[in-house]
Amino acid sequence: MSKSNELTRVWDPLVRLLHWTLVLLVAVAWYTGGMAGPVHEWLGYGAATVVAMRLVWGVAGGPYARFAQFVRGPRETASYLRAVLGGRAPRHLGHNPLGGWMVVALLATVGSLALTGWLYTTDWLWGYAWLEQLHAALGWLLLGLVALHVCGAVATGVKHQENLVAAMFSGAKRAARGDDVA
Repeated sequence: MSKSNELTRVWDPLVRLLHWTLVLLVAVAWYTGGMAGPVHEWLGYGAATVVAMRLVWGVAGGPYARFAQFVRGPRETASYLRAVLGGRAPRHLGHNPLGGWMVVALLATVGSLALTGWLYTTDWLWGYAWLEQLHAALGWLLLGLVALHVCGAVATGVKHQENLVAAMFSGAKRAARGDDVA
C-alpha cells in the first residue's frame, strides 16, 4: 500500500499551544524544583491553568481534542496493547488508546503536582514533610510518564512512518487510509 502525501488537520491550535506551553512550564518547574520561591510556584499555577483549560477543551473542543474521541475502555486499550506487543498495532489518526490514557495520566499528575504544591503554601499544611515528599514523588512520576510518552510517540512514529513531533507542531498528519482508525 502506498503512503499518501495528503495531510489532514488533526490537532487544533489550542491543543498544540496547551501541549507545548505545558512542556515548557514543566521543564522549567523541574529545573527550579529544588529552589523555594515564587518562580516555581507561579510555574505551578501556570501548569494548573493549562490543565484546567485542557480539561475544558477535552469536552468542548474539536473532534480530535475531545476525550471521548481518544480515551477508550479497558478492553479496547488492552487489545491495542496486545497489538503493539505483537507488532501489529493499527495507525490512529488521533491518539491511539495508550496515548489517550497517557494524556489522562499526564494531566492528572500535573494537576496533582499543582495541588500538592499549592497546599504546601497554605497555613494549614505548610511544613509537613509527607506533603513535600508526595510532591517530590509526583515530580518523579511525571518524569517517568514524560519519558514513556516520548518513547511511545517515537516508537509509534517509526512504526507508522510519520513524525508525530512535527505533527504536534503543525497539527497535520498524513491523511487516513482505509486501514487506519480515526
